Amino acid sequence: MKKYWRVWSGSLAIVFLLASCAPTAHVEKDDNTDFTHYKTFAWVEKDKHAKNDLAEQKIRQAVSNELEKSAGWREDKRNPDVLLSYDVLVERSTRNTSDPVYSRPFTRTFYNPYSRRFFNVYYPSQFMGYDNYQVPTREGTVTITMTDANTEKTVWQGWSTDEVDSRHMSTKEIQSSVKAIFRKFDVAKN
Repeated sequence: MKKYWRVWSGSLAIVFLLASCAPTAHVEKDDNTDFTHYKTFAWVEKDKHAKNDLAEQKIRQAVSNELEKSAGWREDKRNPDVLLSYDVLVERSTRNTSDPVYSRPFTRTFYNPYSRRFFNVYYPSQFMGYDNYQVPTREGTVTITMTDANTEKTVWQGWSTDEVDSRHMSTKEIQSSVKAIFRKFDVAKN
């Protein structure tokens, strides 16, 4: 029984650790929209002079995969129910960080005149507080917008912000953000 308890608690710890690493996502939806009527989608064409065609491909592929997998929708360029668009923003930001500060341990030597001996007293380090500072970072935000093709009204929007490593979001960062957004899409369907 103890073995199963250890395996279960270890598995739970791993799940919480992985969940804490995922980017947070936010979703807004039109409460009057019935998502059960939507079965097809198409992408709104962007400017042909886009700087990063590869990133556009990765975002479209990730969103299409999530919609097909989670909602059972399919892409239809001729007569879609929903039009999809996206926006990616990478901007400079700062992250507040704090490190604990401890005093230095030291040893002090005393002389005992009664025993005529020297003895050492060790003073361990003590907690002094926190050293707070700001670290410059880059934050990448992926925003996905769904618009009803008939009424041209925005019915759903999801976005996710996460710290990124460079000026452009990598494929892994894009997929992670899109998955975080569409985890909340099930809530929006109901």
